[in-house]
Amino acid sequence: MRTVKRYPVLAALIVAAALMVLPFLVVALNAVKSPAEYSANGPLSLPKGLYLDGIEDFWERVDFGRKLVNSVLISGSVAVGAAVLSVLNAYAIGIGRVKGRPWVLAFFVLANMLPQEALVYPVYYLSKEVGLYDTRLSVILVFIVIQAAFGTYLLSSVLGAFPREIIEAARIDGANKWQVLWRVVVPVSRPTIGVLLVFFFIWTWNEFLLPLVMLISNDNQTVSVALGVLQGQRLMDATMTNAAALLGVVPAIIFFLIFQRTLTRGIAAGAVK
Repeated sequence: MRTVKRYPVLAALIVAAALMVLPFLVVALNAVKSPAEYSANGPLSLPKGLYLDGIEDFWERVDFGRKLVNSVLISGSVAVGAAVLSVLNAYAIGIGRVKGRPWVLAFFVLANMLPQEALVYPVYYLSKEVGLYDTRLSVILVFIVIQAAFGTYLLSSVLGAFPREIIEAARIDGANKWQVLWRVVVPVSRPTIGVLLVFFFIWTWNEFLLPLVMLISNDNQTVSVALGVLQGQRLMDATMTNAAALLGVVPAIIFFLIFQRTLTRGIAAGAVK
């Protein structure tokens, strides 16, 4: 009976997975169609052959290779930097027990809820003043702070319940604060930190507003900005539009599939804790 009861749940999960995968399959099919075939048979028809001119034309038009390198560099730097900053902040708040801990956590929650539209002018003005405007470093620094606000709040909750006996045992053995952090706290919290790395990378990859404002030169733009600017300024046919959407989402999907096991272990570890 227990096995029979699982069938409706399994069927619902299959339907949900199909609904999520179907739009991606439609985009992939239309990306390898010719404009004439798309106009004649519509978006839901199967292609008669592989038409790769749309992908090649889009790649050359936006210099997609450079945009891809920029996005990977920015997203990877933000993921690592925000994770390290989150660990340091959470260690001080969750284990160090700084004074006014609830108010500090409330500050990070409010910072995480602040809309990016409110940050555009201050970030633009400050980057102009320090000479970082239209550089990838400016976007990396801004997103490290933004993502670390969420990471600090999450890790503070995890480290707040960290077993004090382990820390005390490490201190009795002669470990200082840095050794306790990097040799005890970080290895135990590795699943949660892995989840944050995956989330930070994907969230930064999909960002559009701040990179659009901060990166105006073609050599520094990210994939999301290149797609938006190209569609707004130049006319593209349906095949090239689907090719652009396919090339924009494939790297993020590949990254997610590579680190899927890390994400699953992190969520399972958090549930067990």
